[in-house]
Amino acid sequence: MERSLQGKYITTSTVGETVEAFLPASLPPVPDIQWGSELRQQFERAYLALGRLDSISGLLPDTGLFLYMYVRKEAVLSSMIEGTQSSLSDLLMYELDQPSGVPLDDVHEVSNYVAALNHGIQRLEEGFPISVRLLKELHQVLLTSGRGSSKQPGRLRRSQNWIGGSRPGDAMFVPPPAKELPDALSDLERFIHDEKQVTPAVLKAALTHLQFETLHPFLDGNGRLGRLLITLILVDQKILQQPLLYLSLYFKSHRQEYYKLLNQVRLNGDWESWLAFFATAVEETANAAVTTARALMQLSEADAETLHTQQRQSATLNKMHQALLKRPIVTAAWLQEQTGMAPATIQSGLQKLEQLGIVQELTGKQRDRVYAYKNYIAILDQGNELP
Repeated sequence: MERSLQGKYITTSTVGETVEAFLPASLPPVPDIQWGSELRQQFERAYLALGRLDSISGLLPDTGLFLYMYVRKEAVLSSMIEGTQSSLSDLLMYELDQPSGVPLDDVHEVSNYVAALNHGIQRLEEGFPISVRLLKELHQVLLTSGRGSSKQPGRLRRSQNWIGGSRPGDAMFVPPPAKELPDALSDLERFIHDEKQVTPAVLKAALTHLQFETLHPFLDGNGRLGRLLITLILVDQKILQQPLLYLSLYFKSHRQEYYKLLNQVRLNGDWESWLAFFATAVEETANAAVTTARALMQLSEADAETLHTQQRQSATLNKMHQALLKRPIVTAAWLQEQTGMAPATIQSGLQKLEQLGIVQELTGKQRDRVYAYKNYIAILDQGNELP
């Protein structure tokens, strides 16, 4: 349904010109969301998909290994939306202290995203609430290095920003002036904590994400932090036991519709169209994550079977295979450290794994070689291609 403007415009002077900045109204929306049968069914399907995703952790032989890689997949996707060129392999090479072939700032940004998510989950486990203070902490981690390190990490912006265009006057959207942020964010915090009314988890995540993006409270990193907030809310609300849902790929694939719907909410209060889009994103992303987890399980089991047939080398190869599941891009030195096996044993094992088509050498060099568990990475890389 169409409502009136969901907020108000505030005339402000910035960068030598006068512009109209938008301050959103408080949540929840007024009047209430119109829950037609179709929208209700979309949310029911989203919750069912989340239930399947949450239960997959009980089927995985090691949830931690899957989570380790899946978080990195999300970090790459979320950073791609912001314009970085870093791939999943680049990130894994960086973590292995190997040259990645892309600008170092790109890989720093992706690595920081992993650190920010891990920090957020740890804080939730400690009983710390989702709050403005936590958002500042996450922003500090997110921008600790790379291109954003000069954009006041951990501090709310003190100047006007804008989205799209070369200046505020020709921008696609101008968020509220900096002086409005403390009250607006405190209000959003109260909504997250159900101080006004209890809001179901998926609905809360959808409304909070849009409100945060509209406020755009930091000089940089708002997109990444806003997407991170979705996952943290679902974990905090006990919908997911592990942070396994990430909507960056869906938002990246439907970016024009995403931006259009954000603006429709601001201009005429069409929350229902945004919520339908969000519920579909949750459903499709959760189902895709389950499919990915199953594909990785099947690959791991099939390769373990292959290695079991390798007679006297089978025990060595299986030990190396278990290490590759922890980190699918490795060096011989790293494998030696992880397995405790002799260098000669590692080298002969890598040669056999290459012959079997399980690993692939990446550098083409004779020394300091790097090996990838290629099919494992290929499964995780699905959908990661730059547009």
